[in-house]
Amino acid sequence: MKILVCISHVPDTTTKVKFTENNTKLDTAGIQWVINPWDELSLTRALEIKDDPTSGVTRVTVAHVGLAISEPTIRKALAIGADDAIRINADPTDAYYVAAQLATAIKNESFDIILCGIESSDYNGSNVGGMLAEFLGYPSVSSVSSVKIENGKTILQREIDGGKEVVTLQPPFIAIVQKGIAKEPRIAAMRGIMMARTKPIKVVEPVTCETLTELTSFELPKPRAACKFIDPDNPGQLFELLQNEAKIL
Repeated sequence: MKILVCISHVPDTTTKVKFTENNTKLDTAGIQWVINPWDELSLTRALEIKDDPTSGVTRVTVAHVGLAISEPTIRKALAIGADDAIRINADPTDAYYVAAQLATAIKNESFDIILCGIESSDYNGSNVGGMLAEFLGYPSVSSVSSVKIENGKTILQREIDGGKEVVTLQPPFIAIVQKGIAKEPRIAAMRGIMMARTKPIKVVEPVTCETLTELTSFELPKPRAACKFIDPDNPGQLFELLQNEAKIL
């Protein structure tokens, strides 16, 4: 059994975001790039499953749509424990384009389980997993917080309103995972970092595909207003500000 984990190459969440060219492009100077946090947890869970000899999982592969600049991020995934990687050599312009490129590159690879993070920490679109399932014709399960293989059966747990739902299904399928899939991301050991240097990254050229969305400009959020202090002996002023200024009463 083989597991594929789709990963994104995103700025570290502590990055101070800046834009260039009249707010039409992200300024990448000085950005620390990392594996998308939800994808990193997906990879951790895939490796935990592989570590269990009763699971039947023999290989964990990562796949990514991105240019050569993203290879250090892919190498980090290999250092964490992935066996090999696929990089589609294209700029990930929008979710539809990314899903189409992934589907074309992996459709003949015979993966049993495909894990996608619920969203990326840069655009928060939550689209690629579902679109990829449609391109491949695979069933998909969203909001997955647990993946187990027991007695040859794949058992997923997903979050629903008011509780949890347990789903059992046969591969191949796509699980769109969220927080809870793993407790903490796995950290690369020195041995893993050394081994990652020789692990294969298969580079695939992109296919022609339209994009359905276009980014025209970015806008930073407005600065926070100055904090106002109210005399505790003057609650009327507080109510007035909440009603007339904040407009929450």
